[in-house]
Amino acid sequence: MSTLINTEIPIPTKPLDGSSITFTELIEHLNSQTGPPSLEQLNAWLSSVEIFDHDLAPYIGFKEGTYWRHRVCRNDAVEMLVLCWRPGQKTPIHDHNGSHGVVRVHQGLMWETNFAFDGEKGLCYDTGRECPSGTITGAAKPDIHQLGNPDVSGQDLITIHVYSPPLGVLKTYKVGSSQVELYTPNDFPT
Repeated sequence: MSTLINTEIPIPTKPLDGSSITFTELIEHLNSQTGPPSLEQLNAWLSSVEIFDHDLAPYIGFKEGTYWRHRVCRNDAVEMLVLCWRPGQKTPIHDHNGSHGVVRVHQGLMWETNFAFDGEKGLCYDTGRECPSGTITGAAKPDIHQLGNPDVSGQDLITIHVYSPPLGVLKTYKVGSSQVELYTPNDFPT
């Protein structure tokens, strides 16, 4: 398992004691939070959790046109989502508007593209990377990126996302533009 974190602080892939937790224990940890956990703590939890297909079964569902967000848990400090993607589906280019987050690729191949915002040039491409199954990636604040399941993957993508504090209204961007718009993710699509 690899860890790719956009931060200046090195973050370990596994807890120092090498222990693991179950998916149910992760949910309990998240639900017990009374204050926002650090990026390092989110990474440690997602690095140490053992996730099996049966754990995610209640949160798996796909739809045509766009990826599907399934909320696992949420409180004032943190939230966890499972996102399900068909080939070619991707997020808008966005930031997390004050939240930090960690993503674990459970199944498939995720593409992550990072951008930089320049007041004069607008949004500019920065870096891109492939994140295969088992990869954990995360971002400190601020972070402008786009995630998706590449058209050429030929397979569905399932990712687990943990954000702190929980996501609210996100800022969205367009390459080459300095215009910023607001976007509210829909956790309860029809």
